[in-house]
Amino acid sequence: MELACLDLEGVLIPEVWINFAERTGIEELRATTRDIPDYDVLMKQRLRILSEHGLGLPDIQEVIGGMKPLDGAREFLDWLRERFQVIILSDTFYEFAEPFMRQLDWPTLFCHRLETDDQGMVVDYHLRQPDPKRKAVIALKQLNFRVIATGDSYNDTTMLAEADAGILFRPPQNVIDEFPQYPVATTYDEARREWAQASLRDL
Repeated sequence: MELACLDLEGVLIPEVWINFAERTGIEELRATTRDIPDYDVLMKQRLRILSEHGLGLPDIQEVIGGMKPLDGAREFLDWLRERFQVIILSDTFYEFAEPFMRQLDWPTLFCHRLETDDQGMVVDYHLRQPDPKRKAVIALKQLNFRVIATGDSYNDTTMLAEADAGILFRPPQNVIDEFPQYPVATTYDEARREWAQASLRDL
């Protein structure tokens, strides 16, 4: 039995931190795992910047409230769900994700949590577990699922490596160059074709 594992930001929804950077004008907040592979380094940088500018979770959630999934994402996800069981494996946070999950008809999501103080300032973040995407794929394979995975950034590459088949979706050129073993899809139609090719079934 085959199972689909997808990254969220960059694959189904826009990058939250980039949108927040554009709204606030803080250029440093544009950095994502496409730029900084070490997630802990990236998050500590984000928390420092938020603290320096007096920005908290409500400020980020206000921006998220005006965001929508990428054009075609809902249709692509529906296509996948007709053919596979789907799990979203993301390095986002539950405190960010709810509006998007509602718009995508509540797919299963494994991600992380933020810690805030009484004023709503983000004081820490808590990973569900280290290297969570790869470990989720390992666990699913131990349950005798064949896993096909799609992501776009450095933090997805261990998931792609552990999966039975991995596909990059709209990755930056540096990720393409460093991981040439994975096919690249730049549209959802291309992604459907890559998934059909990766599946052992006739889709």
